[in-house]
Amino acid sequence: MPGNSQRRGAIKKSGKGNPTAGSGGRRRQGLEGKGPTPRAEERPNHKAYKMARATDKRQAAKPKRKGSDGGPEWVAGRNSVVELLRAKVPVAGLYIAEGIERDERLREIFRLSSEYHVPMLEITRNELDRLTTGAVHQGIAAKLNAYEYAHPDDLLDLAAERGEDPLVVVLDGVTDPRNLGAVVRSASGFGAHGVVIPERRSAQMTASAWKTSAGAAARVRVARATNLTRQIKAYQEAGVMVIGLAADGDVSLPDLELADGPLVVVIGSEGKGISRLVAENCDQLVSIPMASDLESLNAGVAAGIALYAISQHR
Repeated sequence: MPGNSQRRGAIKKSGKGNPTAGSGGRRRQGLEGKGPTPRAEERPNHKAYKMARATDKRQAAKPKRKGSDGGPEWVAGRNSVVELLRAKVPVAGLYIAEGIERDERLREIFRLSSEYHVPMLEITRNELDRLTTGAVHQGIAAKLNAYEYAHPDDLLDLAAERGEDPLVVVLDGVTDPRNLGAVVRSASGFGAHGVVIPERRSAQMTASAWKTSAGAAARVRVARATNLTRQIKAYQEAGVMVIGLAADGDVSLPDLELADGPLVVVIGSEGKGISRLVAENCDQLVSIPMASDLESLNAGVAAGIALYAISQHR
């Protein structure tokens, strides 16, 4: 044979010493496999991958949480302060005028503040007048720090962490803080993951709302939305159905078929109900059957009835 010829099937070495052709170098590489199967969260066509990306997108889009626009809230007067402490509202500090006369209410305030580790500071009466902007304080006032609201998407994340279908209450046009507190209390009692309120023209988490919630505000998160309609659409895009309570609803509450899945319940103000634009963006309008001709229920009562009925389905 000529000296340049090679035996058929022999391996020819490349300059780097790797097999390139011949008795199966490439074929063996092809049989080595592609390693372990990727997890579901890493496969683009898998549902788990898409859900994880949606969560990441929500996290990236979240604005930083903000407290209430008005800063700290002051509650003045002995009866008001003792009611705050009895309701276990988180008081940042008590401010007491020098030389005030002690009575039974003041002694209870001192006892509760000691029990709940609330800081107390003695100041001049003129300074207390200034802090409370001239309110009738009877020598004592409580300072409440601004409430830190959640982002509406935090409520979906909380449901996911618990492995539950989301259940969120949205309030549209509810301006009485006592109604807000009552809704928060019902949300806590029936397993809702939180309450959403608008940033404007709505009751906020004030001392009155805290007291009415009877401590539930410490367990249920309240979120604020810049635009309710836009937030409702965002919930729908996340796979959550949205129902609105309305006297002329298409479905009666006991017949609601959406109750056992991911759900947002929109509740409007007494008398006006939910706004037209919000109603148009709900997936379904639901009515609460009543025996009398009563036109509407206040938000706190409506929330309690609706959440109880939904909890029975779930």
